Amino acid sequence: MENEKKLLEIKDLCVTYKTEDGTCYAVNNLNLEIGNQETLGFVGETGAGKTTTAMAIMGLIPTPPGKITNGSITFDGRDLIHISDKDRRKILGEEISMIFQDPMTSLNPTMRVADQIMEMIQLHKEISKKDAYEEACQLLELVGIKRERAADYPHQFSGGMKQRVVIAIALACRPKLIIADEPTTALDVTIQAQVMELIKELKEKFGTSMILITHDLGIVAEICDKVAIMYAGGVVEYAPVKEIYDKPSHPYTIGLFNSIPKLDTEEEWLEEIHGLPPEPTEKVEGCIFHPRCPKCMEICKKKQPGLVNISPTHSVRCFLYENANGEGDAK
Repeated sequence: MENEKKLLEIKDLCVTYKTEDGTCYAVNNLNLEIGNQETLGFVGETGAGKTTTAMAIMGLIPTPPGKITNGSITFDGRDLIHISDKDRRKILGEEISMIFQDPMTSLNPTMRVADQIMEMIQLHKEISKKDAYEEACQLLELVGIKRERAADYPHQFSGGMKQRVVIAIALACRPKLIIADEPTTALDVTIQAQVMELIKELKEKFGTSMILITHDLGIVAEICDKVAIMYAGGVVEYAPVKEIYDKPSHPYTIGLFNSIPKLDTEEEWLEEIHGLPPEPTEKVEGCIFHPRCPKCMEICKKKQPGLVNISPTHSVRCFLYENANGEGDAK
């Protein structure tokens, strides 16, 4: 993406939380970028730092106990970390929107769904109530809900329909970037595919960039342009979807792919990644993955590996490639 304009760029981001058990290192020296009209898949185990990164972009890290201790987040040329509250409120909703995991808690149960969409529209546009209502109805129809349901309350909708309303709110101001935080987790399996297909269609229709946080590598393959594999607060591998699926390179990424059932082979047991991720309050010396890594070397226990480019578009944080190439940027 060297010659393209980067819509979002994160450099050396660190986020910590002060807890009773000590300092929790939620995000550690995270680097990534996303261009216009791109979709980036954010993949990793629970606790890897995916949602915390999204909250940092949105400026929703609760302070205290959370704090951004290092790094920069630049959106469309603007610094999102040191921005004023007034400017941030203008950006959120209008230029960056978020679809949260659980539609049950994302909507106000005491407000009609049209009023909730109108609230977002009127917050960012000089528009009459009548025109805002018409826009809200059009948005409901866009996500597959009849305008006759505009006066209904959230409890009158199913989980899948609620998530469609949340998507309508996120799209109300035609944002440049949508962050979808596991948008189908709380939904029935039969509804998940419908919602993801809707998100994909609307993203293409409006030319929006998207960060998709998910555990599902199948969804990533279908929707995303690039993938960032996260482990214990950092990105360990970053590449276009085809490259990472054709040639997963970090031992953790390889472990994730090996743990997926394959339809074309008969296997009694799936391969597993042994051990557990480190506790968020634990500082691991050397490579963060080395206690679980089947290819661990002595250097991995003592030094943190740098981010190595194994192709112009594919980077890995691993000594296996740093040694092979004789290069690596120890960020």
